[in-house]
Amino acid sequence: MPKCKDCNKQAIFAKPDELAVYCGTHKKEGMINVYMKICNEPDCKKYAISGYDKCAKHGGGKRCNETDCKKYAISGYDKCAKHGGGKRCNEPDCKSLAKGNTDKCGKHGGGKRCNEPDCKYLAKGNTDKCGKHGGGKRCNEPDCKSLSLAKGKTGKCGKHGGGKRCNEPDCKSLAQGNTGKCGKHGGRKRCNEPECESLARYNSDKCARHKGGKRCNEPGCESGAAESKTGKCITHGGGKRCNENGCKSKARGSTDKCISHGGGKRCPNCIDWIDSRCGRTEYDGYCVTCFKRLFPEDERSKVVYGNSKEIRVRNAINDKFEGFIHDRPLYTGDCNCTHRRRIDHRKLIGNTILAIETDEFGHSGYDETDEIIRYDDVYMIHSGKWIFIRFNPDGDKRIDMEDKLKKLIDTIEEQVERIENEENIELLEIIKLY
Repeated sequence: MPKCKDCNKQAIFAKPDELAVYCGTHKKEGMINVYMKICNEPDCKKYAISGYDKCAKHGGGKRCNETDCKKYAISGYDKCAKHGGGKRCNEPDCKSLAKGNTDKCGKHGGGKRCNEPDCKYLAKGNTDKCGKHGGGKRCNEPDCKSLSLAKGKTGKCGKHGGGKRCNEPDCKSLAQGNTGKCGKHGGRKRCNEPECESLARYNSDKCARHKGGKRCNEPGCESGAAESKTGKCITHGGGKRCNENGCKSKARGSTDKCISHGGGKRCPNCIDWIDSRCGRTEYDGYCVTCFKRLFPEDERSKVVYGNSKEIRVRNAINDKFEGFIHDRPLYTGDCNCTHRRRIDHRKLIGNTILAIETDEFGHSGYDETDEIIRYDDVYMIHSGKWIFIRFNPDGDKRIDMEDKLKKLIDTIEEQVERIENEENIELLEIIKLY
């Protein structure tokens, strides 16, 4: 073979129908490998496997001998990577492929690592960095700040349309693996618990509710471990924590702060409120409450009004009682808005405020520390007595929602009577239903 014009490597690249003059490193634009055939599949520009007319993807080369498997067998093996072909990691009980010229898989230290100090992740593509530190192909969408890797050949991250999309009608989510479906429409492994449709966690056969995935290593704790190296759940210190001095709450989203200190993506309408809520993509970045209040004629607001459990609670209260204020800021007369707090339903009776909070999902995503601060804040606004009824419509699945609402109404009537008879002597009472 001839030598490359710019080095001593073999020349294999040239313009079509010409003799080779450059190696792969020094090839010029428009040159091709003149010693290898292009796959004859229409619109495919990959090289055909030696001795075949097609590339590996379209059937060229030796195939895996596993029944019903049509994938390319790893060179020197009778199977594809999935079915055991190729060099395996030498770590005990590990069946993953070894990376590059190492004897380890990526998880156990094989392959090229990111050159960022103290980073142990694999470098992406032809770069010296992992995805977190800028390695690999990035999304080409202008002003994309997600730092996400581009998916496949699209040049876009998943958020901006990159990668294979779910084939369910009108669904724009990313398809999972080779399923053609997103996680919501069945594209991921489901929990094997009878009648459970939730996603299985990691390498287990169960969802988080049924104790799938890695569990917290704190003695006696059965919660799922957060995605961190601590092996602990959020309650016991797992996951990313807020970087505010003295704060032990979890950081939200891609921020370094908890909800109380401004973490997470905030709703632009209530972003300056002390209890601002996170914005949601499906509501154009607004929280549900602000969206339905700002855009009452939007079709999405009508759906919220029709289906929200909080709205069902509001309607039940309004049908039975008068004077309850629903989801409005509560603040002092000349307030500079530093202590504004929203309460789902409230009514001032004498010197007592009776407040009803609809704790959908038991407010499982709420920060415990912030809830304590919240009680302190509302007491500063109204220094009289308080009775909070925390109603969880999602608790105890054995009880019908109508029966739960009836119990709520009975409890409100009981507390109204106590307040009118001046039987409530504590400054703060909290009653939890379900």
